[in-house]
Amino acid sequence: MKDREQISEQVRKRYALASEGLDERGRRQLVAAEALALGWGGVQLVSKATGVARGTITLGLKELRGQVAPPPVGKSRRPGGGRKAIVAKDPEVLVALERLVEPSTRGDPESPLRWTCKSVRKLAAELCARGHQVSQEWVRRTLQALRYRLHANRKTREGGDHPDRDAQFAHINATASAFLAAGDPVISVDAKKKELVGAFKIPGREWTPVGQPEEVRVYDFPIKGLGRVTPYGVYDLAANAGWVSVGVDHDTAAFAVATSEHWWIQTGRGRYPAARRLLITADGGGSNGSRTKLWKRELQRLADATGLVISVCHFPPGTSKWNKIEHRLFAFISQNWRARPLVSDAVVLSLIAATTTSTGLTVESYLDTASYPTGIEVTDVELATLRIQRETFHGEWNYTILPQAAEEAGALQE
Repeated sequence: MKDREQISEQVRKRYALASEGLDERGRRQLVAAEALALGWGGVQLVSKATGVARGTITLGLKELRGQVAPPPVGKSRRPGGGRKAIVAKDPEVLVALERLVEPSTRGDPESPLRWTCKSVRKLAAELCARGHQVSQEWVRRTLQALRYRLHANRKTREGGDHPDRDAQFAHINATASAFLAAGDPVISVDAKKKELVGAFKIPGREWTPVGQPEEVRVYDFPIKGLGRVTPYGVYDLAANAGWVSVGVDHDTAAFAVATSEHWWIQTGRGRYPAARRLLITADGGGSNGSRTKLWKRELQRLADATGLVISVCHFPPGTSKWNKIEHRLFAFISQNWRARPLVSDAVVLSLIAATTTSTGLTVESYLDTASYPTGIEVTDVELATLRIQRETFHGEWNYTILPQAAEEAGALQE
């Protein structure tokens, strides 16, 4: 008995040392050679010492004795060897898996996973409940083989396409090109999203010493005395320059037009001293929306105050991302203040004004502390007094506002 224990221990040690560098076929023939050398009872002893199944050792003996054809070169098993694939034993499992992954399109709208997270664990559990014996790992590998991947949401849908969407884009481009060719200013305007002022988390990452990330508040609630700010921007296409008014009150049409007025007084008229007209491209909604009456009334006020003939072209519904200001100004402001908490109005202004690009973008910032109350109504009677000339092509999107002073001057000359 003692001799068999010693032999078993020696076999175990030899197998542990030699098997690490061998493939399945090599390990099978190694234990078979040990059993063959021991003679009668060798299979049982080697199996107990190494943990290799007796059937595997027996197959190795047959290979050594030439009783079975060896596996092809480079293979550990003969064709057809090993456990049968799950799909071979259960052909319906693939169909069942795809129905769970896409229940609304694969004819299974009542799937219990219709409104839950489709993790591999839940998918495997549901398949098992339906009689398909699979593991989480099998589900993961199979989904990859079926060309499924983990994806985040992608913003691509712009809402219902207007039939004249492309035609309006062409109209905006043609109008802007004509203004620029004549040396007249073309500005793109819009409001950036509201930002909380204080030590709040800002998306993005910034280089800091290891283990010393910027510490910010856990909860995003406005701080009394700081509140929120609304950056409203003007992007000058010809100059590749931006102007941003940081408002501390409501984002209204009055605030939007006031920003354009500040830009013109502080920068625009000095940059375009001979200009008598201005083109504004704006989104179709929001404070500068095509249906906003206050927006038009305030533009009339601006035209009267400056003497400018103001033309406006709105982008079709659901296409705001094509507005130049989005990807030529706001995108770079967001990059510049990534991971930088906006702890004060001064910090907001500084980060906006410090925004530059390799193509020469410059930005000016201004803190607008004026009050812009909401709920101001403009009646149809008041709207009718405005000097609005609507174009024949979508006059609700494309129109020009003339200064009232010019009309009065013409009446006096008559």
